[in-house]
Amino acid sequence: MSAPTTCWVPGAAGSGFDVDHLPWGLAELPGLGPRPVVRIGEHALDLAGIAEHLPASGRAALAAPTLDTLLALPADELAAQRDAVRELLTDPAHRPLVAPHLHPLAGISLRLPITVADVVDFYASEHHATRVGSIFRPDGPALPQAWKHLPIGYHGRAGSVVVSGTPIRRPAGQRRGAPGSGPTFGPSERLDLEAEVGFVVGRPSVLGRPVPVTALADHVVGVALVNDWSARDLQAWEYVPLGPFLGKSFATSIAAWITPLAALEAAWTDPPAQSPEPLPYLRPAGRGLDLALEVLLDGEVVARPPFASTYWTPSQMLAHLTSNGAAVRTGDLFASGTVSGPGDDERGCLLELTRGGTVPLPDGRTWLTDGTEVTVRASAPSTSGGRLHLGEVSGRIVGSGL
Repeated sequence: MSAPTTCWVPGAAGSGFDVDHLPWGLAELPGLGPRPVVRIGEHALDLAGIAEHLPASGRAALAAPTLDTLLALPADELAAQRDAVRELLTDPAHRPLVAPHLHPLAGISLRLPITVADVVDFYASEHHATRVGSIFRPDGPALPQAWKHLPIGYHGRAGSVVVSGTPIRRPAGQRRGAPGSGPTFGPSERLDLEAEVGFVVGRPSVLGRPVPVTALADHVVGVALVNDWSARDLQAWEYVPLGPFLGKSFATSIAAWITPLAALEAAWTDPPAQSPEPLPYLRPAGRGLDLALEVLLDGEVVARPPFASTYWTPSQMLAHLTSNGAAVRTGDLFASGTVSGPGDDERGCLLELTRGGTVPLPDGRTWLTDGTEVTVRASAPSTSGGRLHLGEVSGRIVGSGL
């Protein structure tokens, strides 16, 4: 007989955060300090508070003031923890035991969900890469020669990753000067967003042993939305020949909630056809994810990028970043790069939406102005037949202070 699936927590049903989802987070709970939690509707469930009712093998992880130990559990133990939480939330007999450990989201503070180990940002959307290449290199090929042969990426800064809701200070740096003159230094005038999908590593790999393309679920435990903020004027001046540097390293925002990979079973889909055929270590490609993203500026939707159109799959990204023997660690984060689709309203950054700043948005903006709040949100098909909502990632731009 199948387990009951109706949650007794008020408001959870139909919220996108029901028992078919149960994303992990790290919350500062009143009088308790930082605790691992799962989200159910508009509440956070304190896992340490109900630890005695969960499998004994994971209880030590639930008592830790971070999510790291929990996410590093063996896959079967992590699955057992989720199954047990689901049972507690769907059997009304457990309500008296569990209800005291539910905390309204409005009364708690959410922290960075992982201790970020390393960061890799890919360039996996062909639609994005083609448009950006035509803007940055109008007289050359839009895609670099290697683009169709490997998932291109760069290493970011773990110390610049911040949780959703953290204000983003406008970065300063060198910018290209007027023709015939040298560069200038000052606050970025072409500040941009990048709507991305991030993948969180729980179980580490071994240094010197590449992760096979078929082993994504052996290491990645969840998905979180990412905004990899970009200063396009700094980037355009500095990126030749070594690629992204200070134009990217000032801030990367990540959602406070990590959606378990297991919750996305109904969202896997066939990726776009890849031609030419990748080298053997990148085959089979694996599956893509049917995630519907939305980009909002001050609450208004300006783009709806589809992640299903992304050329390189999560499995290929992980296989390539470890193909030279590099290891992944608990807390590693690798992201897709800007998610963009073929349509004009499916562009996941202002660089594309405004064609390099030459075509303003309907409100007149071409780049992010101080005070603008950027939000990226997404939904996906759920195992219950409805849709689940990934935790949104947001940030408000504040002045540089210079």
